[in-house]
This record gives sequence, structure tokens and C-alpha cells, in this order.
Amino acid sequence: MQQNKHMNDIQTRNDLEKLLWAFYRKLLADPSINYIFIRVAQIDLDAHMPSLTDFWEQMLLERNGYKKNVMQIHLDLNEKEKLTAEHFTIWLNHFNATVDEMYAGNIAENAKTRALSIATVMRVKLADAL
Repeated sequence: MQQNKHMNDIQTRNDLEKLLWAFYRKLLADPSINYIFIRVAQIDLDAHMPSLTDFWEQMLLERNGYKKNVMQIHLDLNEKEKLTAEHFTIWLNHFNATVDEMYAGNIAENAKTRALSIATVMRVKLADAL
């Protein structure tokens, strides 16, 4: 994807929080996946956003000490509603689009690489859990 030279890279926790809010607004507006967040997980984004931001801050900015077991959270969710390859593709497409709309640079590219890696590992582990 062609980078906009006038866009900043992800640099701070605040940048991550802006990115994540925009990303989750897209997910919650997409009927092909929003039911997982709304009806199944019954996510309260205001309460959940600090943890999401902690996770990505640790992944991308190597700060803080995120301690939750992300895999177990998704294994539990998968017990309630099977997470499919299509769900991960939709999630990843929205994530990448949001990053590309808001940021450009090495950390932004790393965010997309990490998201692909996370989605891939989760898909494999969830398939193994069947």
C-alpha cells in the first residue's frame, strides 16, 4: 500500500488508543462480525479499552506489563461462538485499513505484521482446540 508521507507513525499510547477506538468502531458497525462483540462477548469497550491499549502498547512500543492470557480469553469466547477463518479475515482487514487510514511508518507496518501473526496463531490454536 502506498504510504502517505504526511502521516505520523504510531508513537504513543494515545496514538494506540485513537487507533483502537477507530478500529472497534469499524468492527461494531460491521454486521458480519459485530454480533460476536455485542451479543456473545458483550464487550464494554469503555471498560475493555485500557486492556486492549495495554496489549498493543506492549506489542508495539514495548512498554508496560500486560499480564492477561489473550489466548485463553479467545478460547473461552470460541466455546460460546466458533471463531471462523472468515472472522479473522474480517478482523484483520478492518485492522489493516484503520492503521493505513491513520498512520504511516515502521511501527504502523509492524502493527499490521503483528496483527497478522496474532490472527494466524489464534486461528491455528482455536482449530486445535476443536
